[in-house]
Amino acid sequence: MGIKAAVLGPGNIGTDLLVKLQRSAAIETALMVGVYDDSPGLARARELGVETSSRGLDAVLERDDVALVFDATGARPHRESAPRLTAAGKVCVDLTPAALGPYVVPCVNLDEHLDAPDLNMVTCGGQATIPMVHAIDRVADVAYAEIVATISSRSAGPGTRQNIDEFTETTARGLERVGGADEGKAIIILNPAEPPILMRDTVFAQVRRPDAGAIETSVLEMLERMRRYVPGVRLRLCDVDGELVTVLLEVEGAGDFLPPYAGNLDVMTAAAAEVGERVAERLLAGRGAEATA
Repeated sequence: MGIKAAVLGPGNIGTDLLVKLQRSAAIETALMVGVYDDSPGLARARELGVETSSRGLDAVLERDDVALVFDATGARPHRESAPRLTAAGKVCVDLTPAALGPYVVPCVNLDEHLDAPDLNMVTCGGQATIPMVHAIDRVADVAYAEIVATISSRSAGPGTRQNIDEFTETTARGLERVGGADEGKAIIILNPAEPPILMRDTVFAQVRRPDAGAIETSVLEMLERMRRYVPGVRLRLCDVDGELVTVLLEVEGAGDFLPPYAGNLDVMTAAAAEVGERVAERLLAGRGAEATA
């Protein structure tokens, strides 16, 4: 049996994540929690055979068998729930931009934080672009990084819109703390075009040691690491012009629950599922060691 987990928040992100977690051999999704009985997300969870509750966080905290929680609510709710989850001994993968725990980007720094009680997934834009900034920084030393995340307005639900300020602040800090840039800036654009566009991310980096060959090799290597859990990410441009590096990315979603154009949400849920899988494997290994001691 896998590690029992709960998804907190039955919105678009939580529901897409739930579908992804159903494929995990290390995680048994035992509960999805919301606050409204008639939530479509809770209905979908029941269709998948997952127990549901509309009693919010309390329903998670009373389950001693649930060791892993995915928080897909919002920054403010997570700030209130995080201390209670930690006190209850539950590991939390935080998909909100609350930024209470260490910033985690699976292909960059997950191994460093597997024991953390609260792992923050930064933002969708951060998950897409921080790996590229890190790839550039490790060979060329990034002095300044600026990213522009352009997403379809149809893929930006109420949660995304309510957290836009947190998105820009958290992403910028992630470019610095995880990406390695001395200074970072993030911009998000909601594009109302029809048909909806795929997520597109532009990375601008000012570097101190420009080396076009080394930069391109590093970016391509990082792209392959990302594609192990986000297969829809594609590199459209990697250009080095003096000290300015420009990287253009496109992210197509897997279409698990959300439409393929919602790559901004898919990159977040795919990264969270990857983190949850690795955390669950570590917890299972710990239980195995205790059983043989």
